[in-house]
Amino acid sequence: MRQKSLLILLLSGFLSFQLQAQSIVGTWKTVDDVTGKTKSLIKIYEAQNGKVYGKVEKILDTSNGEDPLCTLCPGDRKNKKILGMVLIRDMVKSGDVWKDGKILDPENGKEYSCKLWVENGQLKVRGYWGVFYRTQTWFKS
Repeated sequence: MRQKSLLILLLSGFLSFQLQAQSIVGTWKTVDDVTGKTKSLIKIYEAQNGKVYGKVEKILDTSNGEDPLCTLCPGDRKNKKILGMVLIRDMVKSGDVWKDGKILDPENGKEYSCKLWVENGQLKVRGYWGVFYRTQTWFKS
């Protein structure tokens, strides 16, 4: 009986550790869907309001210049530097996913509804408009 209790305790600790390891907070490498080339580092962070945001920490693919501007971006981000820009806004936790926020694609200036979750240690980033969506896989940096 004592060994069984110890085993249950160890398994509980392992599961607890695994759940904590599934956090989306941290720095993630983005990868181009077409070329497979690593494009940037995005820092995902939780703000004081409990919502999650993601900003560009570093641009690794400089094919659009060393310090590109978001010329196609709408509103307050138009013609601003992509480096340091908040691309993911207002994500709210719901179970194992973060949703109800927005993600901006600085290449086309379009903003999409967004959903984030961790699967097998990778961040799944889904941008969608109505029933249409695209999911990218980002990797822990």
